[in-house]
Amino acid sequence: MELLRIQQIEKYYGNRSSLTKAIDDISFTVDEKEFVAIMGASGSGKTTLLNCISTIDRVTAGHIWLEDTDITTLKSRELNRFRREKLGFIFQDFNLLDTLTAYENISLALSIQKLPAKKIEEEVRTVARQLDVEDVLSKYPYQMSGGQKQRVASARAIVTNPRLILADEPTGALDSRSAKLLLERFNYLNREQGATIMMVTHDSFTASYASRVLFIKDGRVFDEIGRGADSRKQFFNKIISVVTLLGGDVSDAL
Repeated sequence: MELLRIQQIEKYYGNRSSLTKAIDDISFTVDEKEFVAIMGASGSGKTTLLNCISTIDRVTAGHIWLEDTDITTLKSRELNRFRREKLGFIFQDFNLLDTLTAYENISLALSIQKLPAKKIEEEVRTVARQLDVEDVLSKYPYQMSGGQKQRVASARAIVTNPRLILADEPTGALDSRSAKLLLERFNYLNREQGATIMMVTHDSFTASYASRVLFIKDGRVFDEIGRGADSRKQFFNKIISVVTLLGGDVSDAL
């Protein structure tokens, strides 16, 4: 079942004397319960694309549909409600509130929705168990490792059961062990909990955990590959092949 439809979107920056086309007529769809990675070199437009889907930025032309809502037509108040109810965000730099514990960071979105305290605790405990952060719920961000902070940030993103989880370079600030643990949790959320995930990454290893990879070059879709029945290692090798065609440095992608 189709969840997200990107229809001929374009995004320009600057003015008439200095105009940059960051996204150039991109169209694709994402099905419910799919895990999609978006890859591309710096300046390719991949982060701009994610920002447009997340409503952080507005498209210059085209339409973005999530279920039956055209998010390009929403006004400010409608956008705030849409983000709160439909989207979950995971950022490279975690974006946790330093003055709140892990429990308070995760529960904040539920508190805004005015859920009863007992229900909030049930939801937080459940998601903390899924992402293996139960032992840090009483800690503040400065007391956690990078991997723990990113898993707490991921818990915060999914605790409201959003229709779409958007992750921007979620492993970029993590060591290899923490990155692998996080990606395995993503797979769990996708396969066992039915979460739909769209993840921007420059890293082929990270992308190999997805079920499909879109490659962006110069603001356009350059290629697309699906994992199918391949093992993660086989899919990784396919991704490397496309990265090479993109002109990337394979040593940087490993």
